[in-house]
Amino acid sequence: MPADRAPTRIQKKNRAAILEAALDVFSSHGFRGSTVDQIAKAAGLSKPNLLYYFPSKEAIFNELMAGLLDTWLDPLRALDPEGEPLEEILAYVQRKLQMSRDFPRESRLYANEIVQGAPRLHDVIASDLNVLVEEKAQLLQGWMDAGRINRAHPKHLLFSIWSLTQHYADFDAQVRTLMRDEDPFDAAPQYLETLYRRMLTPKT
Repeated sequence: MPADRAPTRIQKKNRAAILEAALDVFSSHGFRGSTVDQIAKAAGLSKPNLLYYFPSKEAIFNELMAGLLDTWLDPLRALDPEGEPLEEILAYVQRKLQMSRDFPRESRLYANEIVQGAPRLHDVIASDLNVLVEEKAQLLQGWMDAGRINRAHPKHLLFSIWSLTQHYADFDAQVRTLMRDEDPFDAAPQYLETLYRRMLTPKT
C-alpha cells in the first residue's frame, strides 16, 4: 500500500480484515501450509486487492508476528523485582493462562512457527527473548538464593509455566474433547496456583 499518504477508513478496514483472516489461516495451517489465496478468501477480498496492502505472504506474517511478540512478552516483563516473589510468579502464571484463553490463535501461530524450527523468529528468540529470559532467570535465582522461594532451575521453571498454560490454547481441541462439557478454564486457574504455590513455598 502506498506510504505517502494516510490510509482511508476503507483501507484501514481492509488491512485489519486481512490481518484477522491471516491469523485464522496461519494459526490453523502454519506458515508453510498457508497461501495468499486462502487469506484473501477468508478476508473477503480478491488476491490482487490483498496484494495492494501486503506484497507477499511473508509481509503479512511478519506484521502479525511483530505485534504478537510484543504482546506475548508483556506478562514476563511485568514480573516485578520489588514485588513479593511467590505472588509475582503466581500472577505471571495467571496472566499466561488468561492469554491462552483470550488469544488461542496467537498461541497456536507462535507454536506452529517454533515447531517448524523458528525460521522467521530465530533472530528475535536469540536477541529480545533471550535477553528478557536471562534477566528474569537472574531475578528468580536471586529470590531462590535469598530463601524467598524454593529452589528450582529458573529457566526450566519458566519453560514449565509456558508449557502448562499454553497447552490449553495449543491443544484446545484435545483438551475440550477430554473435558467434555466442562470449560477447562473454570478449574485451571486454581489448579495451577495450587501446583506452583506448593512447589515454590519455602518450608518453615
